[in-house]
Amino acid sequence: MSAQPKGRDPATSNFRQIDSGQIVGFCKDGICRFLGIPYAAPPVGPNRFREPQPVQQWEGVRDATRPGPSAFQKHKDFPVIDVAPLIGGALEYGDDYLTLNIWAPQDAEARPVMVFIHGGGFLIGSKDAPIHDGAAFARSGIVCVAVNYRLAIDGFLPIPGVPTNLGLRDMIAALQWVKRNIGQFGGDADNVTVFGESAGAMATANLVTSPLAKGLFKRAIVQSGHGAMVRDIDVAKRLVRKLAKLLKIAPTVAGFQSVDPEASWPAIEKVAKPFPGIDLRDSEGHEPVYGISRFIPVHGDDVLPEKPIEALKNGAGKEVELLIGSNAEEMNLYFVPTKVRAKIPGFLAKWLLGKSHPAAKEVLQAYGLGAKKPGHAMTDAMTDLVFRWPARRFAEEHQGQTHVYEFEWRSPACQGELGACHGIELPFVFKTLDSVTGPNGFAGEEPPKALADRIHQMWVDFATAGTLPWPEFDRNRRNVHLLGSDETIQEPVMPAAELVP
Repeated sequence: MSAQPKGRDPATSNFRQIDSGQIVGFCKDGICRFLGIPYAAPPVGPNRFREPQPVQQWEGVRDATRPGPSAFQKHKDFPVIDVAPLIGGALEYGDDYLTLNIWAPQDAEARPVMVFIHGGGFLIGSKDAPIHDGAAFARSGIVCVAVNYRLAIDGFLPIPGVPTNLGLRDMIAALQWVKRNIGQFGGDADNVTVFGESAGAMATANLVTSPLAKGLFKRAIVQSGHGAMVRDIDVAKRLVRKLAKLLKIAPTVAGFQSVDPEASWPAIEKVAKPFPGIDLRDSEGHEPVYGISRFIPVHGDDVLPEKPIEALKNGAGKEVELLIGSNAEEMNLYFVPTKVRAKIPGFLAKWLLGKSHPAAKEVLQAYGLGAKKPGHAMTDAMTDLVFRWPARRFAEEHQGQTHVYEFEWRSPACQGELGACHGIELPFVFKTLDSVTGPNGFAGEEPPKALADRIHQMWVDFATAGTLPWPEFDRNRRNVHLLGSDETIQEPVMPAAELVP
């Protein structure tokens, strides 16, 4: 066991000394919480479009008992189900949001560390969403960390003269902070697992292949994500020009610096619409995000020198132990509550899918159009095209230890139609079912707590020692563990395999 880290006093264990000063959190029932700890300087003024800058030292003790602000964002009303626990609900907005939260066992020493990256399409979301509160991981002996990062224009728009992928650079800065400081909270800096969901999973997959993140973590868990949601910088610059035109500014650093995040939001909402929208398809007619978000990482810089899938083929990330998976009915989240799945006509389904895929008719036919309603065929196809198949491709190309899961438990929300939708695994992983239970709850009225206990423990065991109770995955032995039924199958290659490059 390591020696007691300098600056820690067991008698006053709510105080910690980190490299920028002393902080005070709060401890209760064996768990210590430290909230809103800055890992980089506030990204405002001259720092807004710069790489994450060092935190200015402070004197005295900084309060770490409140989460503090998140990056500015606006949330649209969502029909039927309450999604506030997934994205943060009533968040506080402010400048000093490049911060992280820590949940730790009160007397932790050299414990495994898990660093969570939230989702939200690189546009919304926060470390403070109730669905991924880290207290249960602390009860299980893990030091759990959740981070904020720059979003939308500030984080993922390749403005000329601005370092690309600022949001990913923020995550790397947070991991560097963990490397330097997590021992003060009882964590083992040499046993770090990065995990994320949705956009956070895309980011996690990117970090697996990034040379700038090499050595900062030992394991990665990619929940409903992969490395295929990246763009060529030249394609993403179309978005730069479109937003600049809508905002009536020059497509330059000075132009975007002149418009604050709140004032830019109407333009962000406008480019998000499918019509007239913006064409972000590549030279082969594919749009890797299928309209879910306009803001994603780019490749061709020092963060992602090449597409992640190509980097994997060249051995990037082979030292990282990987757990990657998806949910069986991902796109239900977007198309069931909105009634798109039930009501969209065939011509509109073809048009909508055609905005992202050059062979929309063939895709819909491969997924049962005719035998199924157009909306059902489109939903099933996009579940595979957007999430399930790219995750399997990432697993196929990863040269290190690789395990794949599928979460197939079906939420009874929306008259039983929500199913195994995007994000539904989160309250089981974090054991936060209470946050999504109720008449409008994401997980329905009585989600199975025993399932949460089992899945949560799998994540804990993997983060602790890389162990999982099913065999590895490769392109020949396609072992996929079904989390709901707790059985491993040899998964067949899905129709999407013939429909994507």
